Amino acid sequence: MSDSLASLRRKIGSAADLQSVVRSMKALAASSIGQYEQSVLALSDYYRTVQQGLGVCFRQAARNVGSGAAPMAGHGVAGMVVFGSDQGLVGQFNELVAGHALQTLATLGGGTVVWAVGERVHARLTEAGIVPAGLFALPGSVQAITPLVWNILVESESPQAAARLGSLYLCYNQPLAGTGFAPVNRRLLPLDEAWRGELAGQVWPTRNLPEVLGHPATTLRALIREYLFVSIFRACAESLASENASRLAAMQRADRNIEALLDALNGHFHRLRQNGIDEELFDVITGFEALNQAPR
Repeated sequence: MSDSLASLRRKIGSAADLQSVVRSMKALAASSIGQYEQSVLALSDYYRTVQQGLGVCFRQAARNVGSGAAPMAGHGVAGMVVFGSDQGLVGQFNELVAGHALQTLATLGGGTVVWAVGERVHARLTEAGIVPAGLFALPGSVQAITPLVWNILVESESPQAAARLGSLYLCYNQPLAGTGFAPVNRRLLPLDEAWRGELAGQVWPTRNLPEVLGHPATTLRALIREYLFVSIFRACAESLASENASRLAAMQRADRNIEALLDALNGHFHRLRQNGIDEELFDVITGFEALNQAPR
C-alpha cells in the first residue's frame, strides 16, 4: 500500500510540475501574440505611404513600368519563401503551411526555387520531396525580423537567383479571428497589373501634389524594394503571431488534460489512503474484540 501511495505522490508531483511549465508557456505565447500583432499594425502606415509613392511613380512613368517596376520578373522559375517554425508544440502549424505550399507549387508548373524559414517546415518540405535552396532561422523577437527580411532579399536578388527567378511568392499562416489561423500564399513579383492600375488611380490625400525627384526608374525601383521589405516583414510577423496562437491553443489543451489527470490521480490517491486507514482501523477493532473475548 505504501509503495502505491508513494508512486501516486510522485506522479502527482510530476504532473503539477508539468502543469506549471505549460502555464508558463501559455503566458509567453499570449504575450508574444500581442507584440507581433502590434508590429503588423504599426507597419500599416508605412505600407500605405509606400503604396502612395508607387502610385505617383506609376502615373508619371507609366511607359517605364514594365522595365522598372518588376526587375525580377521574367520567364524564369518561380521562387517561394515558406514561413514555418523552429520549435514544436504548435499542433498542425507546419503541416498546414507545408501542404499549402506544395499545392501552390504544383499549380505553378516548371522549375521552382524554395527557401524555408524555420527548421520544422524545412523538414516537412524535404520529406515531401522539395529540397529548399536555403534555410533561414526564425527570429525570436520583432527586432530580429528586419535582419531576416534583408537576408531573404539579398538571397533572392543574388546574381545566381535573379538570373533565373521569374516570380516570387510568400507562403505563410495568417491569423484569423480569435486564436485561429489559415495558410495563405501571396505573389509579390511580378506586380499585378490590376493592383498597379488601382494605385495609379488613387487620389492624392492633400492639395500639395507630389513630384518624383531624381530619375523616375531609380525612384520606382527603390519604392518596389521597400514594398518587398514591408510585405515580407508583415508575412513573417503574421506567421509568428499564428505560431504563438497555435502554441497557445496546444498549451490550453494540454492544461485541460493535465488538470483532468491531476483530478483522477488525486481521487485515486485519496481512495487508497482512505482504504489504508479503514484497514488499520479494522485491524485495531478486531484486535480489541479478540482481547475482550479472550478467557481471563
